[in-house]
Amino acid sequence: MSDLIAQRTAAPIAELDGGRPGAAAPAPRRRRRGPGQSGWWALVFIGPTAVGLLAFYLWPTVRTFILSFTKSGPFGGSEFVGLDNYVRLLEDPELIGALRNTAVYTVLVLVGIPIAVGIAALLNTTGLRGRGIYRTLYFIPVVTMPAAIALVWRMIYNGDYGVLNEVLGVFGIPGNSWLTDPTTALVSIAVVGIWAGLGTNIVIFLAGLQGIPDTVMEAADLDGAGPVRKFVSITIPLLSPSIFFVSVISVIGALQVFDLIYMMLGQNNPAMPNTRTIVYLFYEAGFLDNERGYAAAIAFLLLVIILVLTVVQFRLQKKWVHYE
Repeated sequence: MSDLIAQRTAAPIAELDGGRPGAAAPAPRRRRRGPGQSGWWALVFIGPTAVGLLAFYLWPTVRTFILSFTKSGPFGGSEFVGLDNYVRLLEDPELIGALRNTAVYTVLVLVGIPIAVGIAALLNTTGLRGRGIYRTLYFIPVVTMPAAIALVWRMIYNGDYGVLNEVLGVFGIPGNSWLTDPTTALVSIAVVGIWAGLGTNIVIFLAGLQGIPDTVMEAADLDGAGPVRKFVSITIPLLSPSIFFVSVISVIGALQVFDLIYMMLGQNNPAMPNTRTIVYLFYEAGFLDNERGYAAAIAFLLLVIILVLTVVQFRLQKKWVHYE
């Protein structure tokens, strides 16, 4: 009886398998996904961003590159001049000074990274009262207009009635005309740049610190490591991705500095030769002298510098991770 039941059960299966007894059942066919279920939805969400990138980033870059090979006419229009703008740029004596000032400002701004790391570590300590208030106070400059920041610090640095000179006078230290003295103008502006960027950097470092597992710190406590040892051997290495990200955006932002210099120094400042950056040189060529082709060459040179420095930073980061 059992053999008869097995034969009758196997018969339909053999028919489904093309008459081959013992063969496996065919795999179910996959349904084709319609256009609305495949890449169309991705295109809908990515499309607006892609259009914005093409319209406001890629096309202006291409247009600037093309414009750098032209020369503007006195009554509008332009003519093709080949590499004349780049040759003139390399022979311009003001270019070396602008590159030097930009490099000095960038190095000074990078000093704010360890300051932000230290403040973030203090704000991340448990038991600190009013941490939310401190975080808010440090983040206020981020949401403040750069023009407002420049005007306030311009009054603070004022050589006649500035708050900074008044405070220094209390301790018997003579004041200074900080923004008109060629030896202190660039450093004074860099201090403002560091102060204005602390909020963003602290928020990034706080996110990195809160991502460090508590078990790692507990293991260090069991090994007898002190606060300084834990900060140097555990916190800094685990915070290196955040430090790398902040260093990249800080360098890019410092190379593009213009608003603080323009608002705090103004026109005909005696300290301008010592504070003129490459973006300010671009502003003078494109908007004051109306030499759009030459200004485009300056802008494209700045783009190349930013790309090269970013690639160098990525290479150094990879070597550091490999060394670790």
